[in-house]
Amino acid sequence: MAPVVEWVEGEFLERSSHALLTAQDTWLVDPVDNPRVDELQSVVGVLQLLDRHNRDCAGIAERLGVRHVVLPRTPIPPFAFISISRHEVALWWGDERVLVCGDALGTARYFRAGDERLAVHPLLRLRPPRLDVHPDVILCGHGPGVFADADAALREALRTSRRRIPRQLVSAVRAWRNRNGSR
Repeated sequence: MAPVVEWVEGEFLERSSHALLTAQDTWLVDPVDNPRVDELQSVVGVLQLLDRHNRDCAGIAERLGVRHVVLPRTPIPPFAFISISRHEVALWWGDERVLVCGDALGTARYFRAGDERLAVHPLLRLRPPRLDVHPDVILCGHGPGVFADADAALREALRTSRRRIPRQLVSAVRAWRNRNGSR
């Protein structure tokens, strides 16, 4: 299993936060503040993969006295970054075969069409991102990560994103209604 710590907020958005534990350092990715943050050892930085995904990134970085990197475009070893758009990058940790996305991919209920395990963001379904990596693990900004058959889940999500748009809309409406206790 990849050296990852994940926590998911239980609200409708299912905001996920991650700590990536390298041999010497710990990096936080798009974190929402949580007591787990203060339990982590050797935190050296906070990475923000989406320019508008502020969450608690700046505050955590300041509190821990570490750097806050917004929308990194150049490698920060051992990580590389893949451009999703001018507003978002994905993190690729090649040594561990871990892909981390802020918004481009998700497992939150409102992202998925029916029984999809992993889905392209609803607003990116018409033009899904190009991700030429083969991950063992996928960590998303919304919903729990994919820790089994991640590459197959990624290929399926990218290949079927357009044709599943109608079903995703139905799933999103159902998720919203269930969130509000309506039927």
